[in-house]
Amino acid sequence: MNVWEARWLRAFHLLYYACLALGLILSFGEGAAPSPSTLALLALMAAWHGLFVVRRADLLGRLNPMVFHLAVICVLYVALVAGDRSFDVVIFGLMPQPYLMLRAPWSYAGAVATVLCTFAARGHLDRPDVVWQLIGSSGLVVAIGLFVDYVSRQSAQNRTVGVLEERARLAREIHDTIAQGLSGIITQLEAAEQAMPKTPEDPGEPDAPDLAAVRRRIALAKELARDNLTEARRSVDALRPGPLADARLDAALAEVAARWSRTSGGTVTVSVEGTPRPLPGDAGTTLLRAAQEGLSNAAKHARAGRVAITLTYMDDEVTLDVFDDGEGFDPAAPGPGYGLAAMRERAGGVGGTLTVESAPGEGTALCLRIPSN
Repeated sequence: MNVWEARWLRAFHLLYYACLALGLILSFGEGAAPSPSTLALLALMAAWHGLFVVRRADLLGRLNPMVFHLAVICVLYVALVAGDRSFDVVIFGLMPQPYLMLRAPWSYAGAVATVLCTFAARGHLDRPDVVWQLIGSSGLVVAIGLFVDYVSRQSAQNRTVGVLEERARLAREIHDTIAQGLSGIITQLEAAEQAMPKTPEDPGEPDAPDLAAVRRRIALAKELARDNLTEARRSVDALRPGPLADARLDAALAEVAARWSRTSGGTVTVSVEGTPRPLPGDAGTTLLRAAQEGLSNAAKHARAGRVAITLTYMDDEVTLDVFDDGEGFDPAAPGPGYGLAAMRERAGGVGGTLTVESAPGEGTALCLRIPSN
């Protein structure tokens, strides 16, 4: 049971007791004090509901014993109203109880039984038109129950969708930060390993180690590890990505591009067209993540030597173009990676679109368009 369900449950219990108290006040207002039998029935109704319904929330929804407890409360209600019509108002607190105590379809049967109790308590069962009144009243309470059940199911579905969307968001964050960072660290460590001298077991003459290259690769790996740790912490805290925390989008792109050049050895240029301006919501994050993913793919899959990033500010949209001179691929062919799917999900989340143009041996062009108003 979540917080909101617990609050609604508490509210309906309070309504039940408020109606009992209101009936007692109305009974005193008639000019004479309620009879001892009326007070005893009132106390028994309050105690039974408190002991077997309020205190046993873990049993709510079970046919046994909740149908028995509902029947007892209904019988007590009939006896109470038959002795003092001032307690007619208790029906407003009693009517929701079948939907709290029982699951469908038994809750609807309990609601109809409660309506029947009100007719019995008022002595209307012998009236000639009682059948039509029963049908009308029962139809109304069942319709209300169906509506409440529909709202509850929609709320549950919305919570499920929210959970799935949050999982997808976390998957994108992990892929765009931790996974890419670890991949870069592994690449630098492998390059450092290749620069180390061969062991005696290796064939051929031992080579002199390139200590400067080893130190440079290890330093880059350490830098990537620190940056990756920072991004991981920011993702956990649900903050914006690191480069955007204290910089504009164009400056953040330049920082990402410079880091990629140092770690991959390739050349990347960043150009900005139009007048930079603040972007709504997560648009800036989406553009930055797309650039990071494009650079990661260019180094890891396309083996590109040159990449060009263009950020264009137009009147009603912002576009990001990432071009590389790598090996290219067939966009229609299924791939094992998650990067492009994550980029499309991010773009769709801010109302944007992603276009991928590539062919084997002809490089790759990514174009992300996001509305800016």
